[in-house]
Amino acid sequence: MNSHLVNIAFDQFLQAKFPTLKRYSGEGAEGMMAFFDLAFKHSAQLNIDNVVVCMPHRGRNNLLVCLLNYPAATMFRKIKGKREFPNDVKSTGDVLSHLYTTTDLIYDGKNVHVSLIPNPSHLEANNPVAVGKTRACQLSLKDGHYANAENASRHGDKALCIQVHGDASFAGQGIIPETFQLSNLPNYSVGGSIHLVTNNQIGYTTPQHLARSSRYCTDFAKVVNCPIIHVNGQCPAEIAQAAQLASEYRDLFRKDIVVDLVCFRKHGHNELDDPTFTQPSMYKKVQEHYKQESPLDEGLNERIRLFRNTLEEQFSIADKYQPKAPHLERQWSGFIQAKSVRTQWNTGLSENLLKYIGAKSVDVPEDFHVHSTIARSHVQKRQQRIEAGNGLDWSTAEALAFGSLLLQGFNIRISGQDVGRGTFSQRHGMLVNQKTDDVYIPLNALDAKQGFFEICNSILSEEAVLGFDYGFSIHDPKNLVIWEAQFGDFFNGAQIIIDTYVSGGELKFLTQSGIVMLLPHGMDGAGPEHSSCHLERFLQMTDSKENGIDGDDINMQIVNPTTPAQYFHLLRRQMIRNFRKPLIVAGPKILLRHPDCVSTLTDMADGTNFLPVFSDTMSKTKLNPEKIKRLLFTSGKHYYTLNEERDKRKRDDIAIIRLEELCPFPADELRQEIKKYKNAKDFIWCQEEHRNQGAWVFIRPRFENIVGIHLNYAGREVLGTPAVAIGEVHQQECAQILKLAFD
Repeated sequence: MNSHLVNIAFDQFLQAKFPTLKRYSGEGAEGMMAFFDLAFKHSAQLNIDNVVVCMPHRGRNNLLVCLLNYPAATMFRKIKGKREFPNDVKSTGDVLSHLYTTTDLIYDGKNVHVSLIPNPSHLEANNPVAVGKTRACQLSLKDGHYANAENASRHGDKALCIQVHGDASFAGQGIIPETFQLSNLPNYSVGGSIHLVTNNQIGYTTPQHLARSSRYCTDFAKVVNCPIIHVNGQCPAEIAQAAQLASEYRDLFRKDIVVDLVCFRKHGHNELDDPTFTQPSMYKKVQEHYKQESPLDEGLNERIRLFRNTLEEQFSIADKYQPKAPHLERQWSGFIQAKSVRTQWNTGLSENLLKYIGAKSVDVPEDFHVHSTIARSHVQKRQQRIEAGNGLDWSTAEALAFGSLLLQGFNIRISGQDVGRGTFSQRHGMLVNQKTDDVYIPLNALDAKQGFFEICNSILSEEAVLGFDYGFSIHDPKNLVIWEAQFGDFFNGAQIIIDTYVSGGELKFLTQSGIVMLLPHGMDGAGPEHSSCHLERFLQMTDSKENGIDGDDINMQIVNPTTPAQYFHLLRRQMIRNFRKPLIVAGPKILLRHPDCVSTLTDMADGTNFLPVFSDTMSKTKLNPEKIKRLLFTSGKHYYTLNEERDKRKRDDIAIIRLEELCPFPADELRQEIKKYKNAKDFIWCQEEHRNQGAWVFIRPRFENIVGIHLNYAGREVLGTPAVAIGEVHQQECAQILKLAFD
C-alpha cells in the first residue's frame, strides 16, 4: 500500500509542477509499483544478488524515483532542459522516458542490487539487451552454467531478469517471440525471466481487437509453454499473490513466467493527448472511476507527507544540483572515456606463446574422434603452419587472438548462426566427436586459470541475438563479445539494435560496449543479398569529422582488414585498451582461403600492432618510389584483385595503398604514406562496391579536406541494389573497374 500511495503522490507532484509535460505516468497502472516492490523483496529473500530490469516508458519515472532511489533533482533538471550527466563527460543524453539507474535495495536486512537498463523508444528492443546483461552478470558471479566445482549452483541462483512490456508491443513486436525462443537455450538461458505486461487495453489509439489476432496479448508466451497469470491491476491483494507466485515458480522451475496486469491509462498515450477522440466509451468509464476516487489524505500516511517534502526540496535545488555519472563504477572501475586523440597499442606476443596457443587450439583428447576431413584440412594444416611460423590463415590468427586473451583472464563469447563451425567452414572452434556427437572446445583447455570461451550457435534470428550480445557486452569490460552474421548482408535484421544501442549507446547513456560485429563482405558474384555488409551505412552512422582529425572517442570503429595478422591485432586491441568501443569488421569470405592472404608469427610478435594504413609491400615487381606516377587507394579484399592485375600488366609506376581502418579516419598515416611518392600526380580511389555504396562517399571529402588531395573514382556505378545477379554482367563490371584503375 505504501508504494501505491507514494506512486500516486509522485504523479500528482509532477502534474502540479509540470502540467504540460509528457511524462507517460503510471496512473491507472499503479499496481506496477506494488508488483516491483514485492518482486524485489522476494528476490532478496531468495538470496538473489542482482536483478536486471527492462521497462518501456509507461510508469518508468515512477519506478526510478519511488523505488530505485533515482535523484528526483536530476529528473527535474532533465525536465527543465538541463543535462542528466555532469558537464565533464561526453554525452548527448536521452529523453526523460529513457533515464536509467542502478541501486542497492535492502529488504529484511538482505541486499539486492537492481539495474534498470537504458530504454530506447523502439518498444521491446531493450528486452534481449536485459537478458544478455543478466547472462553476463551470471558469468561474473560464476552462477549456474558458469559455476565451478567449488561454488556449484543452479543457473539463475544469483541473478534475475524482470522484463516489463506493454500489451500492444508484446503482441505486435517480432523481437518478443525471438527473445522467448532464446529463453531455454543453453548459451542464452538466464534461468527464467519474470515478465510483467502492463496491459492498459489499448496501444496509443489502437483498441485490442485491432492490436492482435489472439485472444490475449500474452498468447505469444505459449510458444515456450510459459505459464501466464492474469491479474486485476486494481486489486493489491491479487497483485501480491501474483508477484509471489511468479517469484516462486521461477525459483522452482527456472523458466519464464508472465504476469498480465490488466489495468488502464488515466490519460491518453501521454498527458497532453485526448483519448476521447478515439475511445469515447472507454474513457467515459475511466473518468467515472476517478470521480469516485478519494484524494490522498496526508494524515493517512506519514511516509506520503515526508515524500512530498523530499520532492519539494529536490525541486528547489534542481537548477544547481550536480548530477553524477553512473558509468565507470564497480566492474568498470579504472576505465575511462576515450580521448579525442588516437592511441597505438602493442598487441604483439612472444612467438613461443603463439606457437603454444596454436598447437593447443587443435589439440583434442586421445579418445576423441575428429572428422577425417577436418583432421586433414584443419588440424594437421594448422599444426604444420604453426610449426613453420608462416602461411597462417584467418582462422588461425583468430584462434591465436582468442587464446592469448583467454590466458590473460578475459572471457570470450562468440555468437551467431553457425559460428562454431563458421559459415564458410573455416573456424571449427568446437569439434564434434564422430562416434558420440560430444562437443569439445580446445581453447577451453589452455590453462586452469584462463578465461571462459563460450561458442554460441544461435537461433535463426538477428535482432534478438545481437540485442542479447550487446547486453552481455555492456556488463563487464572483461568480456570480449562477438556477434557474427552468417553473411554481412543480414545485419539489417538487427537494424534497431544497431541504431538505438550499438551506434549511440555510449553517447546517450554512457554505457560503453566493446562488441565486435563480424560481417562477411565482398562482391563475389553471389547476388544482391550475399555481397555487402553495407559499409556506407555504418560509416554514415559514425560521428567522424569531414574536416578534422578523428580520435579514439569516435562512436564506432569500422575496419576492412586485409591480413590475418591485422585481424589478430584488432581483436587484442579491443580488450587491452582502457576503454571500450564497438568494432565493425567487414570480414572475409574468399580471403579465408586465398593463398596470398596469410601472415607469419613475426607479424604478430612482440612490438607489433594494428596498422590503420598498409604500405605497398606485395608487388612481385620491385617498386621504386621515384617512378610511381599513380596511387591507387583501396580497402579490403579488392586489394588482392588490384595487386594481381598490376603484376599481370607489369606496371611499376603504380602503388597500391590499403586503408585497413576507415573510421577513425587515418589522415596522418595517409599523409605519411603519400609523402613517399613525390612524383605521383594521379590519385584514384578504387572499390568493388557501387558508387553510392562502400567507402567512397565517406572517404572522398576527408581525402580532399584533411589529406589535401583530389581523388578520381574507379568502381561500379550507382545501383539501387547491392549487386547484380547476372554472372555475365558481374564479370563485365569487374573488368571495367580494372580498366578504370589501370588504363
